[in-house]
Amino acid sequence: MEKATKPQFTKSEPAAEAAFQKLRKDVNELITKLEPSRRKNIVFKALLFPLLYIATYTSLLLWGGNDYIFFASYLLLGVTLVMIFLNTIHDAVHGTIFNQKWANEIYVYFFDLMGANSYVWRLRHVRFHHNYPNVEGWDTDIEQSSLARIFPTGKVSPFHKYQHIYLPLLYPLYLFNWLLLRDFKDFFNKRKTIWKLVNIPRKEYMKLFVFKAAFLFYLLVIPHWVLSVVWLKIITGFLLMLFTASIFSLMVLLSPHANTDSEFPVPDELNKLPHNWMMHMLTTTNDVSHDNWFTRFFMGSFNFHVVHHLFPNVNHVYYPEITGLLQQYARQYGLPYRQYSLRVSLSNHFRLLKQNGATENIFEETM
Repeated sequence: MEKATKPQFTKSEPAAEAAFQKLRKDVNELITKLEPSRRKNIVFKALLFPLLYIATYTSLLLWGGNDYIFFASYLLLGVTLVMIFLNTIHDAVHGTIFNQKWANEIYVYFFDLMGANSYVWRLRHVRFHHNYPNVEGWDTDIEQSSLARIFPTGKVSPFHKYQHIYLPLLYPLYLFNWLLLRDFKDFFNKRKTIWKLVNIPRKEYMKLFVFKAAFLFYLLVIPHWVLSVVWLKIITGFLLMLFTASIFSLMVLLSPHANTDSEFPVPDELNKLPHNWMMHMLTTTNDVSHDNWFTRFFMGSFNFHVVHHLFPNVNHVYYPEITGLLQQYARQYGLPYRQYSLRVSLSNHFRLLKQNGATENIFEETM
């Protein structure tokens, strides 16, 4: 695939650039102040959540002869998988858990052991989604399947008229598609978005198959051998794990970008986006208003998503205080910071599905 020219942001006005640089300075000072007390929390969570995943898997093998423990273990594996992703894997990919780059890169391999290909996800998330959120053809986190028309300018098919009905029914298959189908498509279909900027090294193909096989082996084959249960029961437990993780993760992933109140900027004929970098992040991203000990500790402060896009190289344990700074700047400088409840965010997502499912050609001349 011929490498594409990346969209360019509009140059910032001096006043806007000065405001952002002042915010960046305040954020750095805040982190320096908080780091001594927060560093232990970062390392503790990096150890705790993988151990919870291992402990849950161990309980499956030791006591899975009991049906309640068997299915509860697979369900908890799905929940823990999402918590590991939100609290540690996501931060490790951004290099914010350990001070050493190599330590973060090694830690990310735990994601491969949980079924996802870390190499291609790093590309999709960091190089494409973070650089171009909500930009068609570049935001690979939003651009999932031809079954969904998320971008208002996306290709229209007649069945999109019903996407607000069938997509919620397919959402429980989200991780099944990601782990067992989409990663392979990104590797072998050179028309996929990631091929716009990179050529995948040969060694990554070997890692793809080795880790996928290991994932299926320890979740399907080993429990079948150890517990001596029929394959139907094993597969049912495995699907329960993926369904649980899919629903849990989509509540987080759908709320900050793909809704009717977010912009989907389109580059002009010169490949220029309508906003500068900071305004692009603010107009395409929103926060979720629910904030409590559970969302901060177990959900990786996912509700503070705007500051994550403004400061992607900052660990999530600092997001609450940084968001407080951002809110002050938004009031002072009239910045379009947005925050909604989870219910409103998800409702706006389903409204977007219905709105973008319209198949009428609005440019067709009517008589």
